[in-house]
Amino acid sequence: MNPRWLLRMSQWARNPPSAGRVKFVAAIVGVLLVVFALEHFGLWPEGLTAQRMRP
Repeated sequence: MNPRWLLRMSQWARNPPSAGRVKFVAAIVGVLLVVFALEHFGLWPEGLTAQRMRP
């Protein structure tokens, strides 16, 4: 592990992020999980699916 990451983790342990930032990140992760679940179960609209471009 890079020593820089150890220093960053120790800084986060001493000064944790605010509750608002934690909620914001949790909301983003939740939205991504919902989109992934919709796509996995085939409920995602075909019009919003990216198409492969031919070279």
